[in-house]
Amino acid sequence: MIPEMKPLRSGMPEEEAIRGAKQGDPSCFESLYNLHKRYIYTLCLRITRNTAEAEDLTQEVFLQLFRKVATFRGDSAFSTWLHRVALNVVLMHLRKKTLPVTPEPLEAQTADSPTREIGAPDNVLAVSIDRIVLERSVNQLPPGYRIIFLLHDVEGYEHKEIAQMMRCSVGNSKSQLHKARLKLRSHLQPVSVHRAPQYAWQGAIAA
Repeated sequence: MIPEMKPLRSGMPEEEAIRGAKQGDPSCFESLYNLHKRYIYTLCLRITRNTAEAEDLTQEVFLQLFRKVATFRGDSAFSTWLHRVALNVVLMHLRKKTLPVTPEPLEAQTADSPTREIGAPDNVLAVSIDRIVLERSVNQLPPGYRIIFLLHDVEGYEHKEIAQMMRCSVGNSKSQLHKARLKLRSHLQPVSVHRAPQYAWQGAIAA
């Protein structure tokens, strides 16, 4: 059975647009751009928190698409492949800005705090909370904390992958995530009282 292909705004199926883009057809590039530009811009803006940078990076992502589309082999969905290209572009940009992801020791847990593994799922942060409050709290995180939190808890990358992308150690990635969660817990715990538990990070932030 042939899977149903997602039509583009121009009416061209995505698979056809990909094939044409590999052959250098400008109309096919335009079709792919129109389909994915909003999502890519949102991803860039979520990480950089700067509209001008997000616009520039969106253009850079599609320039990379123009250069690299021939390497797309269809092992995964095209949107997944393009998502990875976009993340690489954004992280490369941030590394040039010397993003502060510095080694630091894990903070000792206080005597009255529950013992839990650093980097393990955080049930307090997993409650369903107001989307605007959540986004505001994430945006207030220091850049290093925010990006590792987004990569791990929103995008779903493992610490080993994050360490490679951010050029830091696995332990440092876990430490940054732990500290990000502590800050978010302090911001969000008051509004999460009496709310039903629900894992909604990705839907709340990415929607």
